[in-house]
Amino acid sequence: MADIEAPSLPQLAGLARGEYPQARELFDLVLEELGLLPLTSENLADARWTAAQWWAGQIVGCQLDPAHGAKLIYVEAAAELGYPDALQPIVDLARALDLPNDQSSDQQRIRDRVTSAAQNLLATEARQNHSL
Repeated sequence: MADIEAPSLPQLAGLARGEYPQARELFDLVLEELGLLPLTSENLADARWTAAQWWAGQIVGCQLDPAHGAKLIYVEAAAELGYPDALQPIVDLARALDLPNDQSSDQQRIRDRVTSAAQNLLATEARQNHSL
């Protein structure tokens, strides 16, 4: 779908649930076939930013639950990137979602704020990329 071709990619995509232990090896092979290995700290940081932007797009497009997306951005991108300012609003909201709170209306408000923060992240990134 993304018009990416690697000989091992169909094999990775076709793994059955019982074959998941093979996924890591196949994933590394696909990265190698795509010329993405060896990973350096710079291209790993770029990949984390790309992932954060993709997750934000999935949140905005209602393809990813805002709470789950915020936690992914928090743990998999922001934490690994040293908590950059651009991701801080989503990090703060992800932390708020982890606080004990029995009010479902509060949780929904936080989810709505995550969606808004994701929209802002995408808009900011689009402006920065457009001005280059």
